[in-house]
Amino acid sequence: MRLVQFTADGASRVGARRNGSVVDLEAAGDAVGTPLPNSMVDLLSDPRWREKVEEVVAEVGDGPAVHDAADVELDAPVTGPEKIVCVGLNYVEHAEESDEDTPDSPVLFSKFPSAITGPETEIRWDTELTNEVDFEAELAAVVGKTARRIDRDEAKEHVAGYTVANDVSARDLQFADDQWVRGKTLDTFCPLGPDLVTEDELGDPHDLDIYTDVNGERLQDSNTQHMVFDTYDLVAFCSQAFTLKPGDLILTGTPPGVGAFREPPIYLEDGDEVTVGVEGIGDLTNTCANP
Repeated sequence: MRLVQFTADGASRVGARRNGSVVDLEAAGDAVGTPLPNSMVDLLSDPRWREKVEEVVAEVGDGPAVHDAADVELDAPVTGPEKIVCVGLNYVEHAEESDEDTPDSPVLFSKFPSAITGPETEIRWDTELTNEVDFEAELAAVVGKTARRIDRDEAKEHVAGYTVANDVSARDLQFADDQWVRGKTLDTFCPLGPDLVTEDELGDPHDLDIYTDVNGERLQDSNTQHMVFDTYDLVAFCSQAFTLKPGDLILTGTPPGVGAFREPPIYLEDGDEVTVGVEGIGDLTNTCANP
């Protein structure tokens, strides 16, 4: 199953992909008598969301609730989550290029929901605040079931699916502070998309190619099998400390090749096009702008 949030006729909607089209789940649910909400967080909060979506998509047929995929404008697949949990140094080679030891337990920090933006939007920053803006391709796990103090073998059932994230980072701010939040969570510094893909369609989330292209040049190229702590480890670990709720995001860390640790460093500039992608989910492309 591939879920999206999209804009059609000026309104934001939640949809499911079907054979080159996007089914508006709220409108389709009303048509077949299975009401569905109109936000991804609200949808995932329904314990029977998978069953209901499958039923609605199968029964709706064609009509005004079904849009040609080319006619919709994709938004971030999740907006307004309660939490965005990020994981640092979760690929061995990224820890090495950062001149850091591989951590013995997950290193957590956060972004704010106000940082979220979608595909084909601008990553924006003020050059009076930062001049060292970096890219980080990441696999993002989307929580689909409330999780509190669960074991690793329970974690899979608490994940709704996966999307692509760019953990955009203002390195000068990040390294100037004793913690990372300010440099990580400027507005637009959390692009997400294009789809939320459930694991039954995606396959093993721990064996997916992950990459970044800047202006067409491949700068990150790895595989999620190289994560130090996999998504199930991370869901279980986080749940020991705080409650994970439907729609919460866990950004699972970036592989090597980020701009800050290259010789010379490569930072994003006004007009750059940056694409981060994960095999089986898709490409997330944004342009860069200094307002």
